[in-house]
Amino acid sequence: MACNELVVQALSAMFVLGGVAYLYAQIWIRSSPYGRYAVSGPEPIRTIPARAAWFLQELPSFLVPVALICSSSRPSGPGQWLLAWTFCVHYFHRTFIYSFLTKGRPFPLRIAISAAIFCSINGFFQGYYMLNCAEYDEAWLYDIRLAIGLILFFLGMAVNIHSDHILRSLRRPGEVIYRIPKGGMFEYVSGANYFGEIMEWLGYAIATWSVPALSFAFFTMCSIGPRAYNHHRFYLEKFEDYPKSRKALVPFLF
Repeated sequence: MACNELVVQALSAMFVLGGVAYLYAQIWIRSSPYGRYAVSGPEPIRTIPARAAWFLQELPSFLVPVALICSSSRPSGPGQWLLAWTFCVHYFHRTFIYSFLTKGRPFPLRIAISAAIFCSINGFFQGYYMLNCAEYDEAWLYDIRLAIGLILFFLGMAVNIHSDHILRSLRRPGEVIYRIPKGGMFEYVSGANYFGEIMEWLGYAIATWSVPALSFAFFTMCSIGPRAYNHHRFYLEKFEDYPKSRKALVPFLF
């Protein structure tokens, strides 16, 4: 499959515009209606268990690029392979580990389906670009951008995984109450798990030095950044003793 730069540019623009639209919608309606922001209306909302939802919606972001990697006939250098598999590492964890550990509430079915469609498109987009368009010579393996990007990616992944562990530990089996998260990056921001994920994809954009990865990092920031802010506002409203020095998403800044 040859690289079609027009398709890559169009999809990159779509992600940027989609990110802006998502950001506007998040601010306008406060937050996506799942988890603590789920709302009940006159008509019952179809839901599925959180574990099934996370597994099914994250799976395409792992399977699609893996299928592209396995079926690619274009000779790929170590840079392409390294970065393509780096993308898959995140979604292997999200699909086969995180989804089976989560204790979240049932998910609205329409949100799970929308997320699965998005993950299918993004998985194809990132894999297609890396295997058919990206060009990295041997010198790229020693480039400072690759080193910094991978450090940020795996550091962000560690923050994300550790923060998710802290959140899961807040509740005993069967509990539905909320407690103040403490430890790790939660000492600095209310959305520590979101901060870690944004750091991951910013690092990936630097490591690949590509417009598609940057557009996905921007979309991620627009989609989960407002949720971190809404979590922060929720904690401040619910807990009088919530640490006032803690920021929403960016330590010491915001």
